[in-house]
Amino acid sequence: MRGSRLVAVGHYQPAKVLTNDDLAELVDTSDEWISSRVGIRTRHVAGPDEPVDELAAHAGAKALAGAGLTPADIDLVLVATSTAIDRSPNTAARVAARLGMGSPAVLDLNVVCAGFTHALATADSLVRTGTARRALVIGADKMTAVTDWSDRSTCVLVGDGAGAAVVEASEEALIGPVLWGSVPEMGHAVRIEGSPPVFAQEGQSVYRWATTQLPPIARQVCERAGLTPEDLAAVVLHQANLRIIEPVARKIGAVNAVIARDVVESGNTSAASIPMALSKLVERGEITTGDPVLLFGFGGNLSYAGQVVRCP
Repeated sequence: MRGSRLVAVGHYQPAKVLTNDDLAELVDTSDEWISSRVGIRTRHVAGPDEPVDELAAHAGAKALAGAGLTPADIDLVLVATSTAIDRSPNTAARVAARLGMGSPAVLDLNVVCAGFTHALATADSLVRTGTARRALVIGADKMTAVTDWSDRSTCVLVGDGAGAAVVEASEEALIGPVLWGSVPEMGHAVRIEGSPPVFAQEGQSVYRWATTQLPPIARQVCERAGLTPEDLAAVVLHQANLRIIEPVARKIGAVNAVIARDVVESGNTSAASIPMALSKLVERGEITTGDPVLLFGFGGNLSYAGQVVRCP
């Protein structure tokens, strides 16, 4: 089997920014309350005329431009999302249409906050086996569309956005083996349910699970890649909550790594959070080509998936 690699990444966020002070006008909260409990200061909010596929297409176009490719070069589009309204055409098909692609395979994956790392693992497998030549992998969510704006425990968390990566075959395996799984009996801890669907979670249960169960799994991801946590140049966890990110990163033991903290300015963007945070680290020059980076998604379904990738 061949290897695969990340060629380029890209991200997109809507123009409208919602601050903690703005939220204090909607619910009984404050900038101090939000900052001290979840570490979020701002988040980007898409308008009613900005669907998930539009966010995804913007991020995908940026990744393609960074790779020096055209839409015709892509034969597989994978979109991780849990907030698309329509079932058909799926989000990947709409992204392909927006970008003017030829006839790619188009797949949506719904693994909520762990969606991008699941999608990346899927693309890696398909490219390595020769089933796909070159894939555009996108995480995109419009969490504000499934939010109860009267619930201060959830509305302070969410934001909208998209992140994308181009994956192609390589002589070396520059996307490491995935380690993934779930805790089905605790799936109720994070939910987007009902009609219309609404986001809800059991915050303390998620916090305890993430901070106690996930660090050893993340260390196993490094072992599968033949690395130690000390070898990592960066750690990009799902940007759920700064009070989860920081203890999990510390327990992993990546003492030399840059820790992505995009949640501070973007909030929890579900499947978009990892590729968006990775793209920003690359854009700012905080990591460089070839650097080993741990990507680790977790959340809805109490699912998780992680792999070590080499920075494009």
